[in-house]
Amino acid sequence: MSSTTPPSATSSTGSNPPGGAAPNSTEKPRLTEQEKKNNHIASEQKRRQAIREGFDRLTELVPGLEGQGRSESVVLKKSVDFMRKSAEERRRLIREVERRGGHVPDELRI
Repeated sequence: MSSTTPPSATSSTGSNPPGGAAPNSTEKPRLTEQEKKNNHIASEQKRRQAIREGFDRLTELVPGLEGQGRSESVVLKKSVDFMRKSAEERRRLIREVERRGGHVPDELRI
């Protein structure tokens, strides 16, 4: 008795899907409508969580927002105001450095 398996015993006949086509290893199985819905819900929850975390970070960074309730419109308005004031202060400091004879590299300018 031989220890090798005959080629006919290793063929994959009978494992092909109906229609006779061999499965394509790069083709993913189609999702059911419920799986699509669940994926959409999970994606939307992840998106909303990222937005909440972004607003939380802004409330930590922008003066005057710490410990307040989080109205998104107030957070955005105060964030814009803070950025404008910071940019103006930076421009003022650059002018002062240059007035005193210093040099500010272009990459540090706004």
